[in-house]
Amino acid sequence: MTQFKGWRAALAASLVAQCGLAVAVGKFSDQEVQRGAYLARAGDCVACHTAPGGKPFVGGLKMDMPIGAIYSTNITPDKTHGIGNYTFEQFDRAVRHGVAPGGKHLYPAMPYPSYVRVNQADMKALYAYFMQGVPPDPTPNRKPDMVWPMTIRWPLAIWNWMFVRDTTFTPDPKQSAQWNRGAYLVEGLGHCGSCHTPRGLFFQEKALSSRGPNGDFYLSGSQVEHWFATNLRGNCMQKWTAGDIAELLQTGKTANFTALGSMTEVISHSTQHLKPDDLQAMAVYIKSLKPVLTQQTPASKDSATVQRGAAVYNQHCVACHQANGQGLAQVFPGLAKNATVQCSDPNNSIRVVLAGGSTVVTEKAPAPMVMPPFAQSLNDQQVADVVTYIRATWGNGASAATPEQVRALRKAIIKD
Repeated sequence: MTQFKGWRAALAASLVAQCGLAVAVGKFSDQEVQRGAYLARAGDCVACHTAPGGKPFVGGLKMDMPIGAIYSTNITPDKTHGIGNYTFEQFDRAVRHGVAPGGKHLYPAMPYPSYVRVNQADMKALYAYFMQGVPPDPTPNRKPDMVWPMTIRWPLAIWNWMFVRDTTFTPDPKQSAQWNRGAYLVEGLGHCGSCHTPRGLFFQEKALSSRGPNGDFYLSGSQVEHWFATNLRGNCMQKWTAGDIAELLQTGKTANFTALGSMTEVISHSTQHLKPDDLQAMAVYIKSLKPVLTQQTPASKDSATVQRGAAVYNQHCVACHQANGQGLAQVFPGLAKNATVQCSDPNNSIRVVLAGGSTVVTEKAPAPMVMPPFAQSLNDQQVADVVTYIRATWGNGASAATPEQVRALRKAIIKD
C-alpha cells in the first residue's frame, strides 16, 4: 500500500530507458491490453512515472535524495526515449529483477523485490498494455543530479543476492482462493510492504511476506517520508474488519477514519480502481495475519498536559470533531477509537495538526474535506498537549506526545 513519491518513487525512476535489441511487437488482443491496464493500476505504475501536470507514464517526476536528485523515466513505448525497444524478456527482467537492458541495476527503492512475485501471465499482460495500450511519447529522460561515485550501480547486484527472493508467488493449498488472491496482490503488485514493513541497515525490507523466519516484521509499520506507515497488524487495527479495510482502499475513508499522507495517492491512483472482489481479498489476507502488538504506557487523563490539551481542543478542534470526539460520519473523522490516534507512534497525529490535510478524492467520495494547518498558530507545547489529549480521551489509551517530537517534525516538514 505505495506510494509515496520519495525513496519508493526514486527507485522506480531509475528504470532508465536504454536501447535493447529492436524487435517487432506483435498484435495483442484488446482483452489482454485491458487486463494489463488493470494490473498497471494494481501496481500503481502511474504514480511514480508521471510528473505533476504531465502526461501519464512520460516520467519527469523529481525525487530529492540526500545524495542528489533523480527523475522518473519515460516508460511509454517510444522507441528512442521510452521502452518501445524492450523485448518481453527485457521488460520482465527490469520489472521483476531490477535490471534494465544493458545490465544496469535499478535502485532497490523500486519495488522489484515485490514485483518478482508477479506471475508470467500477468507480466505478459502488463507488457501488452505498455506496448500497445499506452501512447508513445518522445519526451527525453532527464539525467540524475548525482555525482560519482553515487552513480555506481554494480554493488546493487550484491544487494539483490543478499535480500531478493527470485520466486513468483506460490498459492498456499491450506488457504482459500480468496486468501491466496489477496496475498498475491498485497505481496506482489500492491507492494504494500514497501512502505508498511520496516527496513534494515542496508535498506532492505526485513520481510517480504508473512511467512518465513522474519514474517512478524511484514506490514508491521515503518517511517516513510516523515509519516508512519501504519502497523497493519498492530493494536490500533485489531477492531477493524475486512470490510473496513476494503472500504478504506476504495473510498479513502471509513466512518471514523480517513487516509493520510502518501496513502491518499495509492488510493487515488490505484486501489479505488480495483474490483471489489480484489479489495476484499486483500483485506481478508491482511486481517488473517498474526497480530504484532506494541506495548505503550497510556497518557494519564488527569495530567496537566491533558488538561491544557483539552483547552486547545475546545478552542480549535471541537467544531468539526465534536465534544465527544465522534466527528461527523463520512465528513469529519471521529477521533474516538481512531486508528491513527491510537497508533503507538504519535507522528501522524502531530503531522496533521501541524500541516493539516485533505481527504482523498475518489469516485465514491468526490468531495474532499480539508483540515487547516496549525503550525503557525500553535507552539510545540500546545501541539503536544492537544495530541496527548485526544490520545487519552474517549476511550483512547495511547501514549503522550512530547514537545521534542513536535519540534523535530516541524523542522522536517514546515518550510519557512
